[in-house]
Formats: sequence, C-alpha cells, structure tokens
Amino acid sequence: MESILIIDDEAQIRSMIRLILEREGYVVTEAPDGTDGIRRFREKPTDLIITDIIMPNKDGIGMIIELKKEFPGVKIIAMSGGGLNRPEGYLRGAKQLGAACTLSKPINRQELLRAVKDTLKGKAASPPT
Repeated sequence: MESILIIDDEAQIRSMIRLILEREGYVVTEAPDGTDGIRRFREKPTDLIITDIIMPNKDGIGMIIELKKEFPGVKIIAMSGGGLNRPEGYLRGAKQLGAACTLSKPINRQELLRAVKDTLKGKAASPPT
C-alpha cells in the first residue's frame, strides 16, 4: 500500500484530502506545517508528500527546498489557494524547486487522484496555469 503525507495548516483541507485518498486505498498521515512535516518524513518516509505552500512555522517552499536537498528523490505535489495573492506564482516556484505536480485550491477530487497516481508513477505534470 502506498503511503502519503499531507501537510497543510488547515485541518479541514487535510481531512478532506485524507478521506479522498483513504477511500482509494492509500495510507495517509498528516502534519499541520512544514516543520512537523519534515520531522514526520524523516521519522517515516512516505511514497508521496502533498503540501500546501502558505503555512506557519515553515512554508511549503522552504520545506520543498530542505527535503529535496536531503532526499533528492522525494515525490511532492504542491498546492495553494494563494492566500491574499494568486496561487500561480507560488505554484510555479514550487515546480521550479522540485515539486512533481502542482494543484490550485479548491482541490478537485478527480484532479487530485490523477495527480497522485501520475506522480507515484513518475509521470506527473501540472495542468497549465
């Protein structure tokens, strides 16, 4: 069974994504920010990380940079609603730093599942923004 770590400071978002993924048979763990996400990944690496960009303590960009240095092969999907800004800039930066795929919030169930399956197979590509 493939494992996925969801990192997002919004508990409702984590719960929604967890429910979608667990219904598809994935083993899911959660973290509320990048600092906790990095700690959890170091303790028990997962097959995939799905992370928000804008979070307290350590944002998704900083987390991607740190994890890619330590674990170059880590598979990451970055997502953002953009906060006060449009999400495209954040997602473009995440992609340049090594995210395999990016998604804009609100998350669409079909897009999420397609991104997860493609990323785990090593062929993910973000939809045009």
